[in-house]
Amino acid sequence: MSPCVGLTVPVARIKLLGWNDRLRDWVQKVNMMLTRVIVTTAIALSSLFVSVAAGASLARRPVAITDQSEAGPEYGFQGEYVGNVSGGYRRTRVGLQIVARANHQLNAVEYRGGLPGSGWDGSEKLHSSGTWNGTVAILRGDARKIVIVNHEVWILSDGDVMRGIIKKVHRQSPTMGLLPPPGADVLFDGHSTIRLQGGRMTSTGLLQEGTETLDSVNDFRLHLEFRTPFMPAATGQGRGNSGIYIQRRYELQILDSFGEEREYNFCGSLYKTRAPDVNMCLPPLTWQTYDVWFRAARFDAKRKKIADARITVVHNGVTIHDNVPIPHKTGAGQPEGPEPLPILFQDHHNPVRFRNIWLVHEAYPTDSDRRSSLPVFESADRGVSRQSSIVLPLVSTNVAPLLSTPLGMRR
Repeated sequence: MSPCVGLTVPVARIKLLGWNDRLRDWVQKVNMMLTRVIVTTAIALSSLFVSVAAGASLARRPVAITDQSEAGPEYGFQGEYVGNVSGGYRRTRVGLQIVARANHQLNAVEYRGGLPGSGWDGSEKLHSSGTWNGTVAILRGDARKIVIVNHEVWILSDGDVMRGIIKKVHRQSPTMGLLPPPGADVLFDGHSTIRLQGGRMTSTGLLQEGTETLDSVNDFRLHLEFRTPFMPAATGQGRGNSGIYIQRRYELQILDSFGEEREYNFCGSLYKTRAPDVNMCLPPLTWQTYDVWFRAARFDAKRKKIADARITVVHNGVTIHDNVPIPHKTGAGQPEGPEPLPILFQDHHNPVRFRNIWLVHEAYPTDSDRRSSLPVFESADRGVSRQSSIVLPLVSTNVAPLLSTPLGMRR
């Protein structure tokens, strides 16, 4: 056999291996080029057509926004995102909440497993912050870099390695639009405020803050739907504040606490008494639900309290207070006593809106009765829009060259 023939097989193998390497490199380069084109185009368009108009819009709009059409560009970034990210040879489902702040600032909170109430495993959250410009935003923190373009979030790890692309979703409470059962008192249905003291309606048939029920209440079940305004420049208690004062004594807080930590004075809390078990806030300008069961405090003939009031609260389909006692009045509430008092929908000088409010006077139910009467989130995808997430291959794409150049963030 000729020596040349003996060399044929190894040379072919070497060429084949070399071709595989070149093919892999070519695919990665194409991916990087396409990504660079998308981002560069978005930045150019935002610079040419968006920045000036956005600045003028921000200067004109009110402090508290009740209409999405007036919300401005940052409202497009704010919201919830769900998808899968890769790490090594594992894919992990994550949820992300983006919160708009003043001066083009954005904060991000990442949840392992999915969003609160929809898959989050309760583990430590990852935090990022950054700025937006027109149609592009970049946030950094906790070994993460986040790029937001066209309602997609690109999650990058150290070295600007692409780990996942996740999509924006729009969740809706499973108790949204819940109809009153027979015998319920319909307090507000969008047509009349006859069952309310000092009730005021908007031109679109929504109830404004600052009213109370005509009737006093003892034990009851309550359903209501509320919407907080968009107030990116506000913080803490100044951001979409209202509350449900049960018997004018015990406040169930309403606040724009989207993407915040659980606090004893944030949304879902029994004001300054007990934080919610989970922060189930949806973004501002999104309709949300409270379903409440309340048992009034008990007093003897000498007006001595012999049993605390008790409450169960379901926020957007997830229980945040499960048959817990309320040991005393909360905040600015009226002193406790045996007399029933009305329910107050607090006016805290923010335009919080209400709809579909009804109440059933009934004895405080057992746990099984209470839970069987409500639909709940059945899976991580319950209530999430049908827009699917993109699952990336386990071999991540390095986009360091793209993101190493300044993106020209302007205010």
